Amino acid sequence: MQLRNFVGTRGGDYSVSFKDSVLNPNAPYGGLWTLEDLPKFSDNEMQSFVGMSYEDLAKKIFESLGLDIDKNLLHNALALYKKFDDKNTPAPLYKINKNLSIQKLYCGPTRAFKDMALQPFGEIFSAFLKDSSKEYLILVATSGDTGPATLESFANKDKIKVVCLYPEGGTSEIQRLQMTTIAAKNIKVIEIKGDFDDAQNLLKELLKDGQFLQRLTQNNLALSAANSVNFGRIAFQILYHIYASLQSFALHKKKTHIIIPSGNFGNALGAFYAKNMGFPIEKIWIASNANNILTDFIKSGVYDISHRILQKTYSPAMDILTSSNIERVLFFLFGKDRTKELMEDLQKHKKYALNQEELEILQTYFEATYCEDSYCLEKIREYVNAGFIIDPHTACGIKAYEAIIKSDNEAICILCSTAEWTKFAKTLSKALGIESLGGKQSLEVIASKYSLAISPNILGLFDKKEVHTQGMPKENVRESILEWLEGNGE
Repeated sequence: MQLRNFVGTRGGDYSVSFKDSVLNPNAPYGGLWTLEDLPKFSDNEMQSFVGMSYEDLAKKIFESLGLDIDKNLLHNALALYKKFDDKNTPAPLYKINKNLSIQKLYCGPTRAFKDMALQPFGEIFSAFLKDSSKEYLILVATSGDTGPATLESFANKDKIKVVCLYPEGGTSEIQRLQMTTIAAKNIKVIEIKGDFDDAQNLLKELLKDGQFLQRLTQNNLALSAANSVNFGRIAFQILYHIYASLQSFALHKKKTHIIIPSGNFGNALGAFYAKNMGFPIEKIWIASNANNILTDFIKSGVYDISHRILQKTYSPAMDILTSSNIERVLFFLFGKDRTKELMEDLQKHKKYALNQEELEILQTYFEATYCEDSYCLEKIREYVNAGFIIDPHTACGIKAYEAIIKSDNEAICILCSTAEWTKFAKTLSKALGIESLGGKQSLEVIASKYSLAISPNILGLFDKKEVHTQGMPKENVRESILEWLEGNGE
């Protein structure tokens, strides 16, 4: 196997291994680590992948990517998928009609697509520390799903401490309970006064805060992150897009449009890499809510957050204005120098703009739509009456599906369903005209009316004590983390 180097999206005079990029995701000039190049597969090679088990396909792709992961370690990491709903297929396709299939990415323990990456990622990260003399602090900022999946993966792991930041009022009740009820001693959860962008920006600041890093060093701690700024997350998100596109192509003999409800763009980046590796993906459609910064960018080439105020919507995981993984797309398409220039514009002026040629290149890969909350509720009602219940993020993706079919009624589409309905009982109650009783009662009423099962992992949350109750302004977070690490705080 030829190992591939990871390079900084904004340049730098050195490269690192996959292992080093995972342990230290802080690339030069404030950039992100990314693959220098990608393997390209021929039609014959791809044909040989059809029919492979998910695990065998994953092993083949990781070998081709040149990631330095021991075969036994990768096997152990992928074996965690056996605990998902279907032990053979962690991300099954559910056919809605002749044009549309929904890929159920929420079959893991926290009932959201982040389990697809964070379950194996936790196993690999822990193994990388086996011979380390240091412990690691892992930071995570969440808009609702990354936090619970990270905490589930790293709870009680040796040599690892985790701090999770989430925005006040910016998650569903279930998402909040998934974080606040975890009693593991190596975990600290903080509700910050602000939105997800505040949480993510704080994470990025801490990753390069010299004084913070010095204090960690004094306590024999190194620093990493579990957000999709860490390529260890992205690696596993490439796999399910490859798997789905091959399944679809074998059935329909044509390329598939992939529809992705997107906030931080990690899921979409996985599809972008899969397409560039030659897999049968037509266009990648980005579905947004009222925070439609991605729609504006893909349609105009202008990324402008200078005048925007983040809106709270029924699809909170997409309540984001600064999408980190766009940077890796820019690097792949336009190179490190141009990426550095654009990111510096964003930092200085809160906006940047592609030229016309760059925009046309971007649009060969991506299309985008967005919808308001009222449309989201309407589609939840429509699809439950057709026999399939969807969460509000998936409902936003229906807008893209309708746009595709309007222009090509023979198109084949896969909509990535990123979360199970159980995580959004309040919104589902509103959409379905059911009295919102709150908490467990709302879930049970919906489940009873539509003959649905509720995961024990979800129902059990209401019997647990909330042990993480700290809330604070973002300015206080740094010191609170240090006090906890040094044994002087909660």
